[in-house]
Amino acid sequence: MAFLFKNFEKVVCVILFLSMTALGFVNIVVRYATEFSFAASEELLTNGFLLLTIFGAAVAAERGEHLAVTLIADSLPRPAARAVFVLASALSVVLLALSAWFTWVLIANQVSSGITSYALQIPVWYYSIAVPFGFALILFRYVQYAARHLRDSAEEVTPDV
Repeated sequence: MAFLFKNFEKVVCVILFLSMTALGFVNIVVRYATEFSFAASEELLTNGFLLLTIFGAAVAAERGEHLAVTLIADSLPRPAARAVFVLASALSVVLLALSAWFTWVLIANQVSSGITSYALQIPVWYYSIAVPFGFALILFRYVQYAARHLRDSAEEVTPDV
C-alpha cells in the first residue's frame, strides 16, 4: 500500500501510456487491414494525453523538476533565495488550488448541461473527472517537495555540533 501511495501518479502514467499506445496501434492495424477506422480512438487518445499531462506534472512536482526560472534566485544570498522560494511556493499552491477548484466547477457545469462527447456520446465529465483530482495531487506533491527542499536547505546551513 505504501508503494501505491508513493508512486500513484507514476502507476497511472504507465497505465495510460501503455493503453494509449495499444489503442493507437490497434487503430492503425484496423485502418490498414480493413479500410475502416476506430472512430473513438481520437477522442480517447486526446483525453488520455490530457490525463497523462496532469499526472506527469504530479511526477515532476514531487521530484522538483517542474519548469522554473531560477536565474534571479540563484544569484541572491541564501536567506533571500529561501524567501523567494517560499513566495514562489505559496503562489504555486494558490495557482494549483485555484486550478483544482475551477476544474471542479467545470465538471459541475458539464454535468448540469448534459454535454456528451462527439464519438462515443458519453457524458464529457467522465473524461474530466480526474482533472481536479490531478491538480490536487500536483498540489500535494509540490507541497511535499517544497517542505523537503526547505528542510534540506536548512540542514545545509546548520553546522553539525
